Amino acid sequence: MPKTYYYDKPNTINAFAEKVDTSKKINVLSLFSGCGGMDLGFEGGFDYLGQHYDKNPFDIVFSNDIFKEAADSYEANFRKQVERRSIIDLDENELPDVTVDIVLGGFPCQSFSLAGKRKGLSDARGQLYLQMIRVIKHYKPKMFIAENVDGIRNSRKNIAGEDVDRSALDTILDDFNSAEYNVQYHVLNSADYGVPQTRRRVIIMGIRKDLGTIEDEFYPEKLYSSDNSTPLKWRTAYDGIEDLWDEINNPKFPNHTIKDYSKAKFYPGKKMQGNNRISKDKPAPTIRSEHHGNIEGHYNTTKADENDMTGWRRLSVRECARLQSFPDSYVFVSAASSAYKAIGNAVPPVMAWHIARAVHHTLENLKE
Repeated sequence: MPKTYYYDKPNTINAFAEKVDTSKKINVLSLFSGCGGMDLGFEGGFDYLGQHYDKNPFDIVFSNDIFKEAADSYEANFRKQVERRSIIDLDENELPDVTVDIVLGGFPCQSFSLAGKRKGLSDARGQLYLQMIRVIKHYKPKMFIAENVDGIRNSRKNIAGEDVDRSALDTILDDFNSAEYNVQYHVLNSADYGVPQTRRRVIIMGIRKDLGTIEDEFYPEKLYSSDNSTPLKWRTAYDGIEDLWDEINNPKFPNHTIKDYSKAKFYPGKKMQGNNRISKDKPAPTIRSEHHGNIEGHYNTTKADENDMTGWRRLSVRECARLQSFPDSYVFVSAASSAYKAIGNAVPPVMAWHIARAVHHTLENLKE
C-alpha cells in the first residue's frame, strides 16, 4: 500500500502568538531563491499594509538562483551575495562549511503548472528537486521546507514521459522520505494569511527522522477566510493597491512609473489570458510569472464606460509586488519584464512569515 503523506489534521499555531528569541540564530540555506520572497518571510522585520511582521531568528547563510535579474534584486535588498551557478553545478565541497538547521527550496514549477505544457517529471526542470535532496543529504538539517504549485498533485508524467497512476508529488515525497526525513504536505492559500491574492501552493515539510515524526510538525493556522470561519476576512485587491492608482511616477512608490507597467493592448470581445481586469472586492488572482506582457488590468478605469478598454491600465510592477505582499521597501532593480517574472515566481513574503513562525515552533519542540 502506498505511503500516505497527507496528515488530515495537522498541528497548527497562530503565527502572531509565537514567541521568538531573535538572539538565538537559526541557520537557513536557501535554494531556488529567486528574488527572495520565502527568505524575506523567514527573516521577517518588515511592514505590509499597516501591519508589522516581527523579525525572526532565521539567518540566511547561503542563497542560490540562476535568474540574473531576480538575483540582482535579492542582493540589492538583502545585502547578501547570491550564488548564481545552476544547482546542478554546485559541488558540496564548495558550499559553506557551517551548520545548517533549515533548507528552503521552491524548486521549479513550470513543468507542473496548469498554465504550462505539463511535462511533469519528464522535464529536466521537474527533476531539480533531486538536487535539493542532494544538498539536504550533505547538510542533514533538522528540517526542510519545499514549495511548488498546486498542479503538482495532478501531474502524472514520470521521468520517461509516460502517463502513470501516481502523481509527481507522490514520487517526490517518496524521494524526500528516502533521504531519512518524515514528510507531509499541505496546500496553503496565501489569502488565508492576509495576502490580497488567492495563490494555492503545496508546502512540503520534512523533519529528520531521528528528531521527530509528522505529528511533531506545525503548519500556520489560517487567520483569514472568505466567510466567518476566522476572525478576519480575506483582504481584497482594493485593500492592497487602491492607494497606488493615481500615483504613477510618485517617487514615494518604487517600481511604479510609466515604465513599470505593460503597454500590451487589450482586445475587445476576445477571451484570452490577461485580457481582463482583476476584481476590486476580492483577492486578486494568482500573479503569473509567464504572462509575456499580458498581466491583468487594474480594476479601476479612466473612462465612464467600464467596458471601454481604452481606459484600462495593466497592473504595475509595484502593484503586483503589493498583491504578492512585498513591502514597499523592497525595490526591484531590473526592467519591468524581469521584475514581473521575479514577482510571479516568488512565495508571498507574508505567507512565508507565517510558515517561518510555524517552523520555529516545530524546532522549539523537537527532541534533541
